[in-house]
Amino acid sequence: MYDLIVMWEWIGFLLRWVHVITAIAWIGSSFYFIALDLSLNRNIKGLADGEEWQVHGGGFYHIQKYMVAPSEMPEHLTWFKWESYFTWLSGFAVLVVVYWFGADLYLVDPQVSNISSTMAIFISGGSLVICWLIYDFLCRSKLKNSPTALMLVLYLLLVGLALFFSNFLSGKAALLHLGAVTATIMTANVFLVIMPNQRVVVADLKLGKVPDSKYGSIAKIRSTHNNYLTLPVIFLMLSAHYPLAFGTHYNWMIASIIFIIGVLIRHYFNSKHARKRLPNWTWGLSAILFIIIMWLSTEPFISNVENTSLGDQNSSLDTKFARASGFNEVKDIVSARCTVCHAAEPAWEGLHWPPKGVVFETSEDIQLNAKFIFLHSGLSKSMPPGNLSGITENEREIIRKWYRSAKKLGS
Repeated sequence: MYDLIVMWEWIGFLLRWVHVITAIAWIGSSFYFIALDLSLNRNIKGLADGEEWQVHGGGFYHIQKYMVAPSEMPEHLTWFKWESYFTWLSGFAVLVVVYWFGADLYLVDPQVSNISSTMAIFISGGSLVICWLIYDFLCRSKLKNSPTALMLVLYLLLVGLALFFSNFLSGKAALLHLGAVTATIMTANVFLVIMPNQRVVVADLKLGKVPDSKYGSIAKIRSTHNNYLTLPVIFLMLSAHYPLAFGTHYNWMIASIIFIIGVLIRHYFNSKHARKRLPNWTWGLSAILFIIIMWLSTEPFISNVENTSLGDQNSSLDTKFARASGFNEVKDIVSARCTVCHAAEPAWEGLHWPPKGVVFETSEDIQLNAKFIFLHSGLSKSMPPGNLSGITENEREIIRKWYRSAKKLGS
C-alpha cells in the first residue's frame, strides 16, 4: 500500500509535467501563428495572401501565406495538431488520476453541496461533453454570421457554467473544471473542425479542384476563439494552487472577470502584431478589473476558511484514520507543529490565512487531510517548511506508522 501511494503520486506528477510541456508547445505555436498572420505584409503582388521576413537564432526566414493553398501542393506539409491533442489527453489523465480518484478530497465539499463522489465525477466528465455540444451548436447557428454576438452569448454561458460549478463542486474543482471545459472546446475545435476543414482543402487540391474558401473561414473563426480563450485557461489551471482565487463564495465572479481580462490582453497584442493603433486603455481596464478580483478574494475567503472544519457535516468522512493506532499522538503532533500556520487564524506572523486553505484544527480536519500529512510531514520533510516548528524524526515516524496502520483498516 505504501509503495502504491508513492507510485500514484509520481504518476500524477509525471502527467502534470507532460501536460505543462505539451501546453507550452501548443500555446507557443498558437500565439506564433496568430502573431504571424496579423503581421503579414499584404501589399504584394501574386497569389500569396501576405509575406513576412523574420530573424531568429542567427538566421533569416521568408514566410508566405496563401489564403487557400498554392497552385501545387508541396511534397512536405507540416501539420500543427499533436500539441493540442496531447495537451488535452494529458490534462484529462490528470483530471482522472487526481480529481476522479480523489473525488472525496478534491471534487466534493459538504460546505458547498452534499452531492456524492459519483455524482461529482458525473458532473466532471459530463460537463466536458455537454458544453462542447452546446458550443458547437451555437457556432453552427445563425450566430456564426455575427462573431461579436456569438462571443457575447458564449461569454454569458461561461458565466452561467462558473456559477453552476461553484454551487456543486469544491471551490478548487469549480475553477479547474471551468478551465477544463474551455480547454476541451479549444482542442475539439482543432480535432473536429479546423483539421477536417484543412483536410478537405488539401484533398480538393490533389484532385485539381478549387477549394471552397468557406472551410478556411470557419477554421479561422474557431482558431480566433482559441486565441482569446488561452489566457483565461492558464489562469484557471493555476488557480488550483491559490486559495485566494478559489476559496471564496465569489470564485465564479473571479473566473468571469478573468475571461474579460484575457480578452483585453489578447486584443492589445493582436492589435500590436497587426501594426494597428495600440489600445493602451486595455491595460488600465485590466488593472481595475484585477483590483476588483483582489477585493472579491479577501473577506469572503477568510469567512470561507473559518468554516472549513467539517465536523458532522461530512457524512463521507473516512473514520479509519481516527480509529487507527497512534491517532491521538498524531493529533498532538499536528497541533504543536502544524497549526501555527494551518489554522483559520494562523499564529505565524505575516500569514493572514492558512496555506492552500488547509486547516488542521479538529480531528475531522486531520482525517480529511491524512494523506497529505503523511506525504509531506511523514514520508518527506517538505512540511513544516524549513522545519521551522522543529518536528523531530521520531514524530515523523509516528505519523508514518499511524497512516500505514489506518490503511490496513476498513473504512
